[in-house]
Amino acid sequence: VCVFQQDSSVLLEDDDTHSVGSEESGSERPAVRSAVWEDEDDELDEDRKENASDLFDRFQKAMGGTPSWAEVTAKRKPETEDEDDSEELLRRTGNFIGSSDSLPKGIIKIKKCLNANSECPGGDQLSSVQFHPSAQIVMTAGLDHSVSLFQVDGKSNPKIQTIHLENYPVNKASFSADGEHIVATGMRNKLFYIYDMMEGKVIPVSSVRGLNEQRVSDFQVSPDGKYLLLSGSSGYLHLMTTKTREVIRSMKMNGSVCAAAFTSDSSKIFANSQEGEVFIWDVQSSKCLKKFADDGCIRGTSLALSRDGLYLACGSQSGVVNIYSQKDCLHTLEPRPLKAVMNLVTAATSLCFNSTSEILAIGSRADDEANRLVHLPSFTVFSNFPQFQRKTIFRTRCLDISPQSGFYTVANNKGHALLFRLLHYTDF
Repeated sequence: VCVFQQDSSVLLEDDDTHSVGSEESGSERPAVRSAVWEDEDDELDEDRKENASDLFDRFQKAMGGTPSWAEVTAKRKPETEDEDDSEELLRRTGNFIGSSDSLPKGIIKIKKCLNANSECPGGDQLSSVQFHPSAQIVMTAGLDHSVSLFQVDGKSNPKIQTIHLENYPVNKASFSADGEHIVATGMRNKLFYIYDMMEGKVIPVSSVRGLNEQRVSDFQVSPDGKYLLLSGSSGYLHLMTTKTREVIRSMKMNGSVCAAAFTSDSSKIFANSQEGEVFIWDVQSSKCLKKFADDGCIRGTSLALSRDGLYLACGSQSGVVNIYSQKDCLHTLEPRPLKAVMNLVTAATSLCFNSTSEILAIGSRADDEANRLVHLPSFTVFSNFPQFQRKTIFRTRCLDISPQSGFYTVANNKGHALLFRLLHYTDF
């Protein structure tokens, strides 16, 4: 069901929430429990304590079906059509087949919610934000040595738990493909951590067989869950199995790796070099199938693939984001961009497609408010985002769109994970 308003209002403020940056929800929150690793403030609050078995039950519900916190227990008459739409979304979780009509271009119906991590903002700039693949959970991580999990309800977004990694500023954190683990890499060495959410324990991985690197900070999780792709130095990419945690194959490109991504079937890897070349690798054979120059790019900065196999986006130091056809990239000698998006004037460092390939989110960490939403397939930027009376987004460190596009989040250099409701979509 496609939800629209009849008036021309395009940026909708939620009367029940405070402005971005507020640490209070303005409404009574349910008691929030955490386990295993807790903030000092949490230790002072007896109502927030939770043992490991309770956490296990909590996550089992999140992984296996509709979690208890996603159920609406009190029914009330909605105040507006948008409120009704939001309440309906919060009754659902998991992977749904989208029922909305095609997203129209020009104006996007969007509502600013309370920050996703308002209950526990980062103590330093955030380095990662990601929605859980099946449960209504968002994860944040940052240079304050912490990884936090929050329930996404758009109203109070209560914290589930914060995990502190001693003397370990997190460079990147990501859910596993099945959503049962979190992988985190640091800034300084090749040590990384795996957090088992079902068991509630942190597993340090100090060495990986076959990995000859001094430092590993960036990685990608394959959609089939079998591999981690580790970005190394001197243009190396290392394919590590998640089962045995050993490198089984390595690939080398000319120059230095700036970004990489698996195709949705995990059969190929697209990688962008800082020198502006795109490489395509076959996962099973490690053979380089193709390489081509990103059109007009002097220095590459980012890369993203759409889940449906239609698009490739490549970001550059100049702020230009080239959008290609994945098919053209595979079969054309010198593929040309379908569109060069030039709305950023500083380095395009964050790219993300939504699940229906109707939105490409782009952001730059080099300038405040440098964040845009691109409509596909018209390749036009939505004119009403961002549009605020004062600075709100600040510098985009990372961004993500929820599994069925109901929410959009932007993590910034202030330690906040901004949360927006995309009203066109009816599922999380």
